[in-house]
Amino acid sequence: MIIVLTPQATERDIEELTENIRARGFGAHVSRGVERTVIGCIGVMDAEKAALSEQFRALPYVEQVIIISKPYKLVGRPFRPEGTVINVRGVEIGGNQLTVMAGPCTIESEEQLMETARFVKQMGAHILRGGAYKPSTSPYSFQGMGEEGLKLLAAAREETGLPIITEVMDTRDVELVAQYTDIFQVGTRNMTNFALLKEIGNTNTPVLLKRGWASLIEEWMLAAEYIASRGNYNIILCERGIRTFETYTRNTFDINAIPVAKEISHLPVIADPSHGTGKASLVPAVAAAAIAAGADGIIVEVHPQPERALKDGPQSLRFEAFAQMMERLRVLAQAVGRGI
Repeated sequence: MIIVLTPQATERDIEELTENIRARGFGAHVSRGVERTVIGCIGVMDAEKAALSEQFRALPYVEQVIIISKPYKLVGRPFRPEGTVINVRGVEIGGNQLTVMAGPCTIESEEQLMETARFVKQMGAHILRGGAYKPSTSPYSFQGMGEEGLKLLAAAREETGLPIITEVMDTRDVELVAQYTDIFQVGTRNMTNFALLKEIGNTNTPVLLKRGWASLIEEWMLAAEYIASRGNYNIILCERGIRTFETYTRNTFDINAIPVAKEISHLPVIADPSHGTGKASLVPAVAAAAIAAGADGIIVEVHPQPERALKDGPQSLRFEAFAQMMERLRVLAQAVGRGI
């Protein structure tokens, strides 16, 4: 259940209520909004909710108690009705400004990464993406540069000022990757790696959580709930396409998932048209569609020479194509009342 406090509630009131909740054996999660503080009471059995709700309503500093039937309590819209905005080194994700994350799928060399970082920065990207650890369907494919790649990302951030996002795949790597990155990325294969989600939840580092390639939207929300339940609310949802019967594209980009996620969750939503289509020629159109559907930004792959890329060359935008897409998205952002 969600307990909404009055605007006059004090820090002492908040402390008293959280102690009350925990003394009963339930979890208490505090969310401080601009006008209201909300406390999530987690773990209450359905049979107890009505009576407990009455008791909490009797407190003078409680304005409303909302009984939540959905299994995801902390990432659901009622927990933070105004929506969540995540600040990453001055870049706001989920606000009025759209966020563009761009860079190579995989870090291949210092030259490749720096050239791409400088260009996407020049074209207006806000965050630099790059894979240091790469999940591959084949064990014989390139697996990434590891910590050396992380060091190159940090150097690119130092030069360009762009915050960085990179994938973490293993619980044993969370501490190391956190030393370098500004945002963890959890890929589609790891959406249900609950040990990894809980380990990330123990940090305060923002995380981009990609939807599993055959996952229900509710399963996606519950994966986010794993992270939030450990205290890390800095979660960004990412729709990246799901596997269907269609083979023309790499995946089927689920445009429905964007407004659904915005409706049922307070978390920002980012779209990945690169993995959603697998074809560079389709990326700009799907990126535009995602923003029109309400996405808070996009994450795309950009490479100076896609034909030489070690990973995902066919879906990587050339520099010229990325520049043209950014120009188009600026016009679209204005049309939907947002900036970029």
